[in-house]
Amino acid sequence: MSDSQPWPQVPVGNKDRTDAAVVIIGAGISGICMAIDLIKRNCLQNFIILEKSSSVGGTWHDNAYPGCSCDVWSMLYSYSFEQNPYWSREYPGQEEILDYLRNVAQKYGLYKYIRFNTSVEEAHWDDENRRWKIDVKVTGGKDAEFNPAYSINTDFLVSAVGQLNRPRYPDIEGLESFKGKIMHSARWDWSQSLEGKSVGIIGNGATAAQIIPEILPSTSSLTVYQRSPNWIIPRLDGPVSPFRRAVYRYLPPVRWRIRASMMDFRESFHEAVTDGASAFASLIRTSCLDAMKAQIPNGNETGLWDKLTPDYSPGCKRVIMSDHYYAALSNPKTMLETSKIARITETGIELESGNNYQHDIIVLATGFRTVEFMYPIKVTGTGGRSLADIWSQGASALYGMTVPSLPNFGMFYGPNTNLGHSSIILMIEAQSRYLNALVSAVLDARNRGDRIGLVPKESRTDAFNDKIQAVLKESSFADPKCESWYKNKDGRIINNWSGTVVEYQEMLSKVDWEDFETITGKGDVAEQSGGNVSASRVVFGSGKQETKIGRVREETVVSNTVLALGTLSAVAAGAAWIYRGKLPKRLGLRA
Repeated sequence: MSDSQPWPQVPVGNKDRTDAAVVIIGAGISGICMAIDLIKRNCLQNFIILEKSSSVGGTWHDNAYPGCSCDVWSMLYSYSFEQNPYWSREYPGQEEILDYLRNVAQKYGLYKYIRFNTSVEEAHWDDENRRWKIDVKVTGGKDAEFNPAYSINTDFLVSAVGQLNRPRYPDIEGLESFKGKIMHSARWDWSQSLEGKSVGIIGNGATAAQIIPEILPSTSSLTVYQRSPNWIIPRLDGPVSPFRRAVYRYLPPVRWRIRASMMDFRESFHEAVTDGASAFASLIRTSCLDAMKAQIPNGNETGLWDKLTPDYSPGCKRVIMSDHYYAALSNPKTMLETSKIARITETGIELESGNNYQHDIIVLATGFRTVEFMYPIKVTGTGGRSLADIWSQGASALYGMTVPSLPNFGMFYGPNTNLGHSSIILMIEAQSRYLNALVSAVLDARNRGDRIGLVPKESRTDAFNDKIQAVLKESSFADPKCESWYKNKDGRIINNWSGTVVEYQEMLSKVDWEDFETITGKGDVAEQSGGNVSASRVVFGSGKQETKIGRVREETVVSNTVLALGTLSAVAAGAAWIYRGKLPKRLGLRA
């Protein structure tokens, strides 16, 4: 009998199920961007994305409350390399953003790399093997029957969990005693009808400002429990007409120009949220107060104007954008309470003022655990040092991405990378390019038979953070008159970036290898000298001082004249194509 077989002799096995060159935690905007760049920039296929939810999308999958939408123009809220000409509104809704992200993941074939319903419990750096060991838990019912928990080894670990993924539940007495329905905005129960119900909503931030106008018509009464007022500017939302969508699709230069103009405006907005004494901040105050008085004309008599006017600088807390919030608060069915909550009872909420309210449903619009980056994942770096220990004085990182004592590790949307004025996607793309350069150095060493651990120098990390903290202390973010999720319990600004998006992109346009040091293999210079070696002496074989990455230029770089000429050229080319068959005939060149 012949040994030949009618099928290719391809080895069968699953030996790579627990081993990968790169592991990404999270399949939201950051994780998707990193994965695409791994494919495009590193030609890498050997990576895994671990996602605890059942879908891609991150915060846009988790937050599905009524009215959920983005506060950044839809044209600007997309990847520069995957701009979407089909947005239906000026400001995109949650469902539309989620569809966009799903389509991007599908286009780049990312689903085969993603393991859904898989949460990371712990990540431990192995000093001997110079690799990460990641312990995961499978939460999907059927998948958990195969193996409810296992470990993955990887050369490089990327955290793309973001900041807005773990709900923050308020520390209020009696929260568990309420007999009605309690739900957090990030865990909305759509099976729960609000029709004819008395609803109390704790919180009045950006999420509450979206929920309140949406649910008000269904409720019998709505009580808003406000800790402190917010600056609220008109959103000016509206539909994007089919004609405009067609222009954006078929005339890309127009779309590029509009996106760039939006970037320009948002960058100018930076001054408004960082410098309370600036003319732009003064304009914000005027715009907010004018909108409030126009939508609540009797607010002086009812006391709403006083309750809704902040005494701190715009930007100290997130400036909220809404066209309907003030009108909802002036509705006869709405009660705005500013007294502190004393406790929650079995039937409602009791205030320190003595007022009591009975509720069928309590909505917690109380935000997220933003100062505990990567919570609740237990991360242990070199020498058995835990991330909790490293960040005992507050979270910090080099450029918001890499952390001393955590080799071959990078994070998106980390400490001091949040924005108060523009699209976070603009920051994420810069971070993805930078982290891919670090991955390239680590994998290059591995391919040469060595395994290095790449870590930022503590001196460089401290110097960077000291510099931005000096700027942040003088900004509106640090205004002592307000509390916000930008600060930790000590008042340190650990979430926000101190500059503009362009400044951040320029900073990440190259990797200075003197920022890093390496933990290398046995017998090398590091071991012989008893210490770490500057990365510039080790990476890419002979080493190099820096790697230029470049950056995406989102801001205006083309004049209106050039744009007009480009548009006319496109129109002319289209006309020529349409009449290509008619013109020769008219000139008698063809029968």
